[in-house]
Amino acid sequence: MPQDNKSTAPQAVIVMGVSGCGKSSVGEALAARLGLPFIEGDVLHPESNVAKMAAGTPLTDEDRWPWLTVIGERMADALARGEGIIVSCSALKTIYREHLRAATGGRLSFVYLEGSRDLLARRMGARTGHFMPLGLLDSQLATLEVPTGEPSVVTVSIDQPVEGIVAEALKGLGV
Repeated sequence: MPQDNKSTAPQAVIVMGVSGCGKSSVGEALAARLGLPFIEGDVLHPESNVAKMAAGTPLTDEDRWPWLTVIGERMADALARGEGIIVSCSALKTIYREHLRAATGGRLSFVYLEGSRDLLARRMGARTGHFMPLGLLDSQLATLEVPTGEPSVVTVSIDQPVEGIVAEALKGLGV
């Protein structure tokens, strides 16, 4: 986050939610507004995970742990350099989010992008060139543990343009 004074430590932000919610678009726009680097979490998946998802097979916890660890390491490295960072990551389960919080020493906020199944399906159906098939949406929704009540989570409806989502996220993050 931009620093108001020297005592404010930089923070990491994960833009989270199921496939099709707009994590990449919102993450890029949020990073641009805050002047922070953005990492597309999907590019950190091992090739075996990408192949599995492209084939329509849901990932297991065992598939996700190495990927989540890499994301946590990237955020921890940025924070250790005194830099904030924005990352897109589905972060579907509470235990995944706890793992990521631990990796950052608790200097992590989440922007949870929330939308109806119908809206998510429309968005997934309209995009091209992405490895995640529409058929995995229901699997992701079944896996999702909504972060209601967790610390440092801002929930934003995706039923609006990206600019509106980013404005709500910034307000919720207090920047």
